[in-house]
Amino acid sequence: MNELIFQVDAFTNQPFSGNPAGVVLLNKGQSEDWMLSVAREMNLSETAFLIGEKASYSLRWFTPSTEVDLCGHATLSAAHILYEKEIVEKSEFIKFATRSGELTTSYIDGWIEMNFPSFTTEEVASGDAVIQALKCEPAEIYNSGENIMAVFSDPEDIYNLSPDFNLIKQLDAQGVIATSLSDVAEYDFISRYFAPRVGVDEDPVTGSAHCSLGPYWGKILNKNILHAKQVSDRGGELQIRIESGRTFIRGQAVTVFSGKIHI
Repeated sequence: MNELIFQVDAFTNQPFSGNPAGVVLLNKGQSEDWMLSVAREMNLSETAFLIGEKASYSLRWFTPSTEVDLCGHATLSAAHILYEKEIVEKSEFIKFATRSGELTTSYIDGWIEMNFPSFTTEEVASGDAVIQALKCEPAEIYNSGENIMAVFSDPEDIYNLSPDFNLIKQLDAQGVIATSLSDVAEYDFISRYFAPRVGVDEDPVTGSAHCSLGPYWGKILNKNILHAKQVSDRGGELQIRIESGRTFIRGQAVTVFSGKIHI
């Protein structure tokens, strides 16, 4: 085996920030157990596995504990490698066949734009379990996609959150998105994301969460173009465009290292 493997920092233009992801370029299909073992070895929030050619690829995402249906930063990382290594020309769209349907990416002025679905929000009738898990009471709580989204009135609440991860695991959701309007003029809103149920206590930057956040804040602010910041310790920036019921997410990425898998 000589599959190429990379580590990429996504949603940043600086190394050692943003969200790190593994990217594996497969020469042939591999078993689910093999891919999960590689993801565990990488021990990152997500590792992406690609197989294909001519700008059309099958793409799967694994945390160290499970396969997931949608991952933004690993998709960004995968597209970044294909463009950076000139496997795909920057003038071309890339089509990814995934568990969430066909996703496409394009290279625009140094940013990679991903065409993702938009998730609607449905207000939660009783949020006591969420409040206990977050140890702080949000102004509103919603179900959105596979996640719970907690909206706070004060940005300081987002920065200060120290949730109970064991209680978050018990919620009927993949993870919890915490968000508020931004306290910095450069950004429209801020967020954090907690997903211990899939092996990620806090994800540094979560593209898929913005399939909920973008449409929600776009409606609140009456904007279809937004600038977002995920305020984890590593942090990351996202540009979001809402159009035709889709969420277009732009980010940058930096390759940290590359190698080959010999097992």
